[in-house]
Amino acid sequence: MKAFLENFERYAIDVILGRRLGRGAAVLRGFLYLLSLLYGRIVVLRLWLYEKRVARVHALGCLVVSVGNLTVGGTGKTPIVEKLARRLTLAGRKVAILSRGYKSTPVPFSERMRNRIWGRDHVTPPRIVSDGKRLLLDSARSGDEPYMLAKNLGDVVVLVDRDRVKSGLYAMEHFGADTLLLDDGFQYLPLKQRLDVILVDRETPFGNRHLLPRGMLREPPHHLKRADLVFITKCDGSDISELRAELRALNRHAPFIECRHAPRYLENLQTGERRPLDFLKGQRIGALSGIARPESFEAGLKNLGAEICYSRQFADHHRFDEAELANMLQRSRARTARIVVTTEKDAVRLPRIEHPLLPIYFLRVEIEIFGSEGEAALDALVARLCPPVEASTPHPTPAALSAT
Repeated sequence: MKAFLENFERYAIDVILGRRLGRGAAVLRGFLYLLSLLYGRIVVLRLWLYEKRVARVHALGCLVVSVGNLTVGGTGKTPIVEKLARRLTLAGRKVAILSRGYKSTPVPFSERMRNRIWGRDHVTPPRIVSDGKRLLLDSARSGDEPYMLAKNLGDVVVLVDRDRVKSGLYAMEHFGADTLLLDDGFQYLPLKQRLDVILVDRETPFGNRHLLPRGMLREPPHHLKRADLVFITKCDGSDISELRAELRALNRHAPFIECRHAPRYLENLQTGERRPLDFLKGQRIGALSGIARPESFEAGLKNLGAEICYSRQFADHHRFDEAELANMLQRSRARTARIVVTTEKDAVRLPRIEHPLLPIYFLRVEIEIFGSEGEAALDALVARLCPPVEASTPHPTPAALSAT
């Protein structure tokens, strides 16, 4: 069943992006377009209900920063969340990252039903991935991104729960958090008085410009007006004045920061040994990925000088089993690959094999900001979010930040 669903997901993505032709694909695109019209009305209605306070909103009395995007997947939120968490922690904030734990192992159905019957949903504690000292859950129970963040940020609390109001209150009460960082939180509307950081992919800023399920947009492009800060990701130093002009027409106040996902090193999954990037030059490799944009990952490997002699691409968030990994290693070696390289996000979902046929490395990637203007904008943001300890004024609101 899992294989069938993943194959259908990949087929549907090919249809949405126009990579599948023929009458059947055209009919499906037409049906998805009708559904996207309905979806768009629901999105607008939901936003109106929260703006008018018809749906309940909460102010938790602490700094809340949301990191998200308008499209589905592929913009690189996790490295941005990690960078912001590090900067805010260095500035003296007690940060807790709140995630919904997408595609983590769900709570058993029987337990969910018992909680609903007895009205205990609101008191069931969130999953604690990290308490700011120890890594407490694996990637299956926490989800890929929360596990990665907890592993890389040893001094930051990471919690998983669909109810970010509940997990935020828990972080404040049990861990003394004064700053809540919402991973993929732009569409989470029950929390008010927050700063919204939006990521826009330079290569495909709005996908095919259709809403789900006909396209990749979660919300219409003009909803970018809610952003307080915009990261333009996957920049390469080329001129993006046209994109900046389009974004500025959609949002008159938010600072723009251009950045790229910069590879740093390779790390061996079995030994923890790190290799410099030039280790890939002239190296015949197998490339393994289960992410939203595998072509971007493989292009990056080629730019580093690697020769990809075998490639396997799975659906986003695919949880690998031993048979799949063993097959990947066997086929890569048969094509004379010397190593297998995967993404850091995929590495947390790979089963551990004691004696693999080939060494398996993941590529560590971090956010690199382009130019002094971008660094200055981020420094100014952190300075405004983190006033000196002796200051008695409350934390600035997003409106005040936009006005400065």
